Amino acid sequence: MVKLSNEFLRRVIFTNLGVKDDDVIIGPRVGEDAAIVRVGDKYLAVHTDPITGAVEGIGWLAINIVANDIAVRGIKPRWFLLTLLLPRDVGEDGIRTIMTDVNKALTELGGSLIGGHTEYTPGLDRVIASTTAIGIGNHYVTTSGARPGDLVLVTKYVALEGTAVLASDFEDELMSRGVSREVIDRSRGLLREISVVREALELADVVTSMHDPTEGGLLQGLLEVAEASNVRLRINVDKIPILPETSQIFNVLGIDPLKSLSSGMLIATVPREKAQVAISRLDRLGINYSVIGETINGEPGIDLLSNGRVLGEVHGFIEDDVMRLWHLKYGK
Repeated sequence: MVKLSNEFLRRVIFTNLGVKDDDVIIGPRVGEDAAIVRVGDKYLAVHTDPITGAVEGIGWLAINIVANDIAVRGIKPRWFLLTLLLPRDVGEDGIRTIMTDVNKALTELGGSLIGGHTEYTPGLDRVIASTTAIGIGNHYVTTSGARPGDLVLVTKYVALEGTAVLASDFEDELMSRGVSREVIDRSRGLLREISVVREALELADVVTSMHDPTEGGLLQGLLEVAEASNVRLRINVDKIPILPETSQIFNVLGIDPLKSLSSGMLIATVPREKAQVAISRLDRLGINYSVIGETINGEPGIDLLSNGRVLGEVHGFIEDDVMRLWHLKYGK
């Protein structure tokens, strides 16, 4: 799947939203991870997303991908609805595998599956799992809350999801070009690291914004924070944490980890006076992090720096390198 451009979303999608409802606090906007609806004196966070893949692992991903988008609102994901569209060759054992993974993911998160739909759909060669996640809280965090002077903090490592996808779907090519079986196996296991729920909920009361970078990678996620918040970001690329496995695989394939699927890495902007609190909490959770830059006044966009000098600027919409490579190999 490939995202539509922001310009197309604004021109075609966001102009056809039905009637205005004053209880919709945050509806469809570029960069915002989940809708926020006022319900009495509380706030309902709702998000839906489809993923496409093989039977193995898709149930776990289907829950965790949408759970992240509720958690970065600072709200615990509690309720889930799941629609499974299945190729005819997925039998009872395959469905059982999917649902076992769904149950495991829900149990880890403390969430409940409350409904959905399952069917065999003609014309499919892979499973499509579309999940809606819902949570309710007293407060919420947005992508658009970053303020000039905030520090930009990220957790875990860049392109975790992209590394796992490449290791799974380009295994033969990687091995033929010298990547070891050990590196490929470790990289495939990174899919189990894509949840940001723990750190997002832990940081919710000390951040000004949070965002879950997915397609387009860290750079697209940072651009969305900048645009939504009307700030400019100064990012030190030397501070961006990256695993050795990711570096090796992306170098072999000649693509950029900063522009690649990055579920598992949380972006948060933190007031300087609260940075130590945020860092202490992440240390307590045992979650890797790095302060990679700051927000400043200026035209929304990113200044990339290395060794104290500006490498260039980033604007616009970023095509995901992993998805581009995947579609070149598998797309029709």
